[in-house]
Amino acid sequence: MIAIYPGSFDPITLGHIDLIERGAKLFTMVVVAVLRNPNKIPLFTVNQRLEQIRLSMQHLPNVDVDSFDGLTVKYAQMRGAQVLLRGLRAISDFEVELQMAHTNKTLSTQIETVFLATSNEYSFLSSSVVREIARFGGSVDHLVPPHVARDIYQCYAQNHPVSNPIKTEVI
Repeated sequence: MIAIYPGSFDPITLGHIDLIERGAKLFTMVVVAVLRNPNKIPLFTVNQRLEQIRLSMQHLPNVDVDSFDGLTVKYAQMRGAQVLLRGLRAISDFEVELQMAHTNKTLSTQIETVFLATSNEYSFLSSSVVREIARFGGSVDHLVPPHVARDIYQCYAQNHPVSNPIKTEVI
């Protein structure tokens, strides 16, 4: 069974990775699908995000990484997927995700939405939290993979010289 895990992943976090790893145990294939959203101004390009995710998921042979635009349900149908995988951090996520799941069901009765509760240690974590911390110079080393943290620090150092992040290293 193929599952699509859609999102912007700007950037991918350890919470996303935890969900993908758990999903990879449940489904024969998990497609991490980066949405090209014209309504958002991302920190990273789609190609940068795809590369970050590929590097983060290279240890899982049943995870594919792709990008799409338009309706998630249409993309899932094109990929032959039966499931949309979604993570839930809090009650507020559930309300939004349930509405989206019901809407998607009106578009395709063949595609189910499966919710996985976020692991406790990542229940607060989102890409926007990571960007906000880095923007104001905080360390994100404990929130994203090392190669993603490096990309974030480089991006803010180049594009936002006022917000030079403090990079911490364990000695």
